[in-house]
Amino acid sequence: MASLVVLLLVVLSAVAAPFYATHIAQTDPFESNLSGTTTVDGKVVPVIQPNPSGLGSTPIGPTLERHYFLGADSQGRDVMARLLYGGRTSLQVSIAAAVLTAVIATVLGLAAGFFGGWGDAVISRGLDVVWAFPVYLLAISLSTVLLLQGISIGPLNVDPQSLWLPIIIIGLVYVPYLARPIRGEALSIRRREYVEAAIAQGATNRQLLFGELLPNVLPVVLVFTPLLIATNIVTEASLSYLSIGVQPPNASWGTIVQDGQSQLYTRPWVSIAPGVLIAVTVLALNVFGDGVRDALDPRGVMRVRRRAGRRTETT
Repeated sequence: MASLVVLLLVVLSAVAAPFYATHIAQTDPFESNLSGTTTVDGKVVPVIQPNPSGLGSTPIGPTLERHYFLGADSQGRDVMARLLYGGRTSLQVSIAAAVLTAVIATVLGLAAGFFGGWGDAVISRGLDVVWAFPVYLLAISLSTVLLLQGISIGPLNVDPQSLWLPIIIIGLVYVPYLARPIRGEALSIRRREYVEAAIAQGATNRQLLFGELLPNVLPVVLVFTPLLIATNIVTEASLSYLSIGVQPPNASWGTIVQDGQSQLYTRPWVSIAPGVLIAVTVLALNVFGDGVRDALDPRGVMRVRRRAGRRTETT
């Protein structure tokens, strides 16, 4: 429940990004503001301040006021406002990619586990091929290629700057990680007595898939979904940090970390703030995923506790 509260706070903060930028910070987080000024302790100061040495310039640091609460980046943009907008983008990409993974993996896993035979062999070997590639290497390779031309397959046209590009890439590379457990669960369910009884009563394949297998496989999907979202957040941030994920004018936590890389010694909060949010959100999602697993599989939790109790007694 504590992790759920943290997740709700992160989501609500991201949803409130336009309100914060318009009515509180009163800045446009996507436009350069090199010559802008702000008020700190009643004094008007430039957003980009000259260095005392006379060489170069440094963006204003955290003011702890409504304007530039976490300071500015190298372009004079409000870091707090960009952080909230970056959260919107990171969550949109991660959740949409997790949904895409869940849909494709459920279809492939159910088909492989239910029908078996050559269909299972083809699907399983295809998943093995994708599984064989290091996930980040595969995601980086796809991003590098598709950023040059986008995706154009029949009626499907995705612009290189669209958020759909990282969504599709991240959603596809993680399909084997969910499809394989679903296939194993479908194989197990396929051999159970109530499925054999339904077959004996003349149930069609469609009735078996949607009436018997799918409802019993959904708990597996629900348990993996928060973990997938957490993994997707890290993957999206990694790709965006390498400039092959979310593209301008959009911003994500990964792009903000990259923006602050050159200011680590002078304005470290530009990179630290999104890094902290990534860590907190991923941790909350993992804890929440464990809670969902415990809620949907109480017998498994009791088995683990009994085994732990026996080991303690033996010791």
